[in-house]
Amino acid sequence: MIALRPALGAAALLTLSVTLAGCSSSAATPSADAAGSGGVDAATATSAEDFGGFDQLVAAAEEEGELNVIALPETWANYGEIISAFEDEYDITVNSADPDVSSAEEIAAAENLKGQDTAPDVFDLGSAVALDSLDYFAPYKVQTWDDIPADHKEESGKWVYDYTGLMSIGYDAAAVDEPTSLDDLLGEGYKGKVAINGDPTQAGAAAAAVQLAALQNGGSADDIEPGIDFFAELNDAGNFLPLDPTPATIASGETPVVFDWSYNNLAAAETEGRDWKVTVLPGTALGSYYNQAINVDAPHPAAARLWQEFVMSDTVQNLYLEAGAYPVRLQAMMEAGTVDEAALEAVGEPPADLVQFSTEQTEAASATLAESWAQAIG
Repeated sequence: MIALRPALGAAALLTLSVTLAGCSSSAATPSADAAGSGGVDAATATSAEDFGGFDQLVAAAEEEGELNVIALPETWANYGEIISAFEDEYDITVNSADPDVSSAEEIAAAENLKGQDTAPDVFDLGSAVALDSLDYFAPYKVQTWDDIPADHKEESGKWVYDYTGLMSIGYDAAAVDEPTSLDDLLGEGYKGKVAINGDPTQAGAAAAAVQLAALQNGGSADDIEPGIDFFAELNDAGNFLPLDPTPATIASGETPVVFDWSYNNLAAAETEGRDWKVTVLPGTALGSYYNQAINVDAPHPAAARLWQEFVMSDTVQNLYLEAGAYPVRLQAMMEAGTVDEAALEAVGEPPADLVQFSTEQTEAASATLAESWAQAIG
């Protein structure tokens, strides 16, 4: 069993109080005449070179002055610190809306707010939703594009992986015993206590919990039915808790056992008043990258592209690592000597038996969940 250590960057997260609700909801007027500095059409730019170089991209983004993000909890993969660092580096205000919504709700927000200046500029999405939403994304290739493996990005730049963690179990050690297997979670001591992070037909972290259960319950990346079967059994035992966990529910004790990414459970370990522990079950482990993408109708198209550059920089890739997430450029940074060695040592190397679902496997798993989940849990 891997016991994950909480002594990472989560303790340094900053609070961001600016939300999109504070912005005007009027129809968007294209920033800098939709062109940014020098007459460049920021909304169609596919690289910094299209602006005339990185400095010109920065100038165009700072002229817009704002960036709208969505579904980025401050404690999720160090996003509180990442957002603050972006604001400190550039003269741009970040408006953070609805931090706890699902990947599917991110796309719904883009659809509902299309043409308004409160629409999201960028997305951070689970793979299943990203693969089903390509029409919402604008192609863009960051300067560090060549550092990213070919199978970790869409070839035109519509989406790119940014970070992954391990699917873990966080638990309140004062409320339950440490689980050492899926079977443990079926016991009386876990009655009404086991939650997952959202609806697995809509939220990437929740879908990954089912995928991990499949890998641990006789299934595979090509067959997640055993994972659905496990949660059906958990539900029949009265142990499944259909409540979306948040830092508040963990702090209150409402969700004492949570399947979630390691970086989220590590952040929860900082919760005052809770003896929150994090473990990865022995045997096959599961990782799954999240996807960065630019809204094709972004109200701040230059700032959206600068955000992508920032996320893929050494600075932010190391901030992901500091929070317990493995950044997509980790191997390239290790080779270049730009990785934060202390953070890498604290997180540790990924397990040898680590499964990452392919694009095709993710699509098939999503279809299976859409067909079977509601009936299994209903």
